[in-house]
Amino acid sequence: RVDPYGFERPEDFDYMSYEEFFSRYMVVLTRRAIKWSKLLKRNNGVQKSVKVKRYIRKGIPNEHRALIWMIVSGAQANMEQNAGYYNKLLEGEKNDMLVEAIKTDMNRTFPDNVQFRKTADPCLQQTLYNVLVAYGHHNKTVGYCQVSKDIIKKTLFLFQGMNFLAGYLILITKNEEESFWLLDALIGRILPDYYSPAMMGLKTDQEVLGELVRMKVPAVAELMDRHGVMWTLVVSRWFICLFIDILPVETVLRIWDCLFYEGSKIIFRVALTLIKQHQAFILEATNFPDICDKFKQITRGTFVTECHTFMQKIFTEPGSLSMATINKLRETCRAKLVAQGSTNNI
Repeated sequence: RVDPYGFERPEDFDYMSYEEFFSRYMVVLTRRAIKWSKLLKRNNGVQKSVKVKRYIRKGIPNEHRALIWMIVSGAQANMEQNAGYYNKLLEGEKNDMLVEAIKTDMNRTFPDNVQFRKTADPCLQQTLYNVLVAYGHHNKTVGYCQVSKDIIKKTLFLFQGMNFLAGYLILITKNEEESFWLLDALIGRILPDYYSPAMMGLKTDQEVLGELVRMKVPAVAELMDRHGVMWTLVVSRWFICLFIDILPVETVLRIWDCLFYEGSKIIFRVALTLIKQHQAFILEATNFPDICDKFKQITRGTFVTECHTFMQKIFTEPGSLSMATINKLRETCRAKLVAQGSTNNI
């Protein structure tokens, strides 16, 4: 009932299909582990190159995942350049509002994971608490230091995303300082302005996805327009939680492998692949609730469980997708949102 990461499997979990997939995937994992071990033994180690990019796209073995994430994201360099900084944040003066908010949210983080329960030994809640408290004081724009009543609801929404990100990092690194620096890499650099109270980066990227769908899957864009469905209603958690609790754990980790190396365009590749692969199914929707339901259903089943095949698809299914295109769309969408005065709405 419990997977290798501590998550309880649901009552209707399809063990037969999963075992069939995993027996095949184990062959891939074994092959990748041998290749990664050889790469890491070399003097130049993991430096940005076509070869390393290819290796990462094919998956990082779990035993090397924390190390590779730390190196390719820049988190390792930041940690070494700021020795002792994390402990100073924990030892320093605390913002009462931030601390109280984090304590309130502890039991809501991964209630289906046995390692985050108070009865667990060791219980990861304290580690999660430390990482979030430190990050809240490190990044005051994201933290609760300047939260006012009119944005508290939105900030809680963001915070619930942030604690899931931190929780996943803790499960992989098993080290709270490394989790802190990886969280900083995600929120501070890789995700452009997702977690500020105005959430402008998050809202911009949801609109960018809408424009990309209009370019690459126009029939789905037309369906959304016809029924007045805003993209934020169906994909906000994809962006804010980076597919945690949306896709299976192994698939999320494979996505994150690429995200730490290649940046935020990976989120668009995953989203476009899900939509394009299930275009015919989505187009069966005849009303607003039906569309929302279809978008939930496309994140389940064998297509997303078989993570190795899925990751191959995200680099072929959407076609060409450059950062230049994404950044140009970001400029246009952001300007449109500012003109609409949407920074006060989610």
